Amino acid sequence: MRSLFQLSSPRPEGFRDADPALLSRHLAEAIVVDVREPDEFDGDLGHIAGASLVPLSTVPKVAASWDRDREIVLVCRSGGRSGYAARQLAAMGFRRVVNLQGGMLAWNAQRLPVARDRAA
Repeated sequence: MRSLFQLSSPRPEGFRDADPALLSRHLAEAIVVDVREPDEFDGDLGHIAGASLVPLSTVPKVAASWDRDREIVLVCRSGGRSGYAARQLAAMGFRRVVNLQGGMLAWNAQRLPVARDRAA
């Protein structure tokens, strides 16, 4: 079976894009990193269950300890910030970086499951 990274669309910047439906079928394969701010992570759009919150400004520092050969999926609201983070990771030598195309807006539009941890 081909991996999420293999099935995703290549980008010239050294990472790949995956649409929400593809990611939803391959969630168990990758580390999902949400690069939004904490209030967005638990906000109206929610987040992908099991995702780690690593705000964009902290990605290079936090990523220094990550396995550069592991599939890492980056997520944000619309795909812009996560695309920027994906370029950063590719430049740091990460080889299997995937950006969620359309971000949580696209994830929600496809009615895929979300988690919200905030208090009621």
